[in-house]
Amino acid sequence: MLPPKKRPVKSLSMEEERVAMMALHLLTGVGDVLLKQLVSYCGSAAEVFRQSSHRLNQIPGIGPGTTKAIRKGQTFEEARRILEKAAKEETAVYFYTDKNYPQRLKLIEDAPAVLFVKGNINLNHRKTVGIVGTREATAYGRDQVEKIVEELLPHQPLILSGLAYGIDIHAHKTALKRNLMTAAVLGSGIDVIYPSVHAETARKMLNQGGLITENLFGAKPDAHNFPARNRVIAGMCDVLIVVEAAQKGGALITAEIANSYNKDVFAVPGNLGQKYSEGTNWLIKTHKAHLLTGIKDLEYIMRWDNQAETAPSQLSLELALASPEELTILRVLKDGSGQQPFDEIVFRSGYSHGMTASLLLSLELKNMVQTLPGKQYRLRGHIG
Repeated sequence: MLPPKKRPVKSLSMEEERVAMMALHLLTGVGDVLLKQLVSYCGSAAEVFRQSSHRLNQIPGIGPGTTKAIRKGQTFEEARRILEKAAKEETAVYFYTDKNYPQRLKLIEDAPAVLFVKGNINLNHRKTVGIVGTREATAYGRDQVEKIVEELLPHQPLILSGLAYGIDIHAHKTALKRNLMTAAVLGSGIDVIYPSVHAETARKMLNQGGLITENLFGAKPDAHNFPARNRVIAGMCDVLIVVEAAQKGGALITAEIANSYNKDVFAVPGNLGQKYSEGTNWLIKTHKAHLLTGIKDLEYIMRWDNQAETAPSQLSLELALASPEELTILRVLKDGSGQQPFDEIVFRSGYSHGMTASLLLSLELKNMVQTLPGKQYRLRGHIG
């Protein structure tokens, strides 16, 4: 088997690598998982295109058709046009290797290799809450969305949803009204707002969050795009809240995906016999979601208890007593906006899994690090 080739390509410009990454993404037969595998084995996207057919055929998952497409390299011109259009349209393009790519998504095997982002959104916001539900929202559902968003205000989370009719759009509008950051993950191109009646809300979100999609410019809101969209919502959030849902639909699909990603899912209970309470009640009954009757339920499960963080002066004193290895862990957390998943800490620190776990436990006992659900770790206080 061909061993992974980790060394970077010499004299490789950032622009060349970005074009190569997009060109690789555009190749027929190269999906998100295979693209990451190719880059991992070859060292960079540009290097993938420099490999011989013999070497490419040795990489697991690569067939003759994919090898031939890579060797032809016919997608470079289209890749350049897309990147130029993104710059002209003030759309950021984030590849999974970029620092600003959502760290939460990096833990997911089938996460998009590329994201198109518009607005002023921080994709690594400290707390991200997904709110989804039926497109046929009732007055009860809309009231619950407003109550949830209102109670989340002390935590200042990013509210994430899908810009769809019903619960989704009400979550976005309520977040805007309450001056919370909100972002929509689209099932279309960044330049195709669907449904079009939500274009004005989408425009407002550009100044208070933004729009996210993995789809190319001009992509229509085809049916197969929405399950894929749902996995991005599930992957980017710390917690997913289902407000109203029937027995079948996108909200339940998103909840299932979130569960498969080991995310915490909450569901608002509803009256028996009501169509759009059947899905949420089923999630609770089958232990696929925590019961959500108010913010205290979420704070208890997520440990978002609003306890005061360690004061900077106190933390500064403790830093003097930290070992060099502990300081490395603290710096990794600081570089990740104060919060990182365990595997990312292992990767960035260079320590083994066992050593990293031991250091995190030591730092938690010193009240310098807080453990969060989903094997996430958060820095307490401030490190300069």
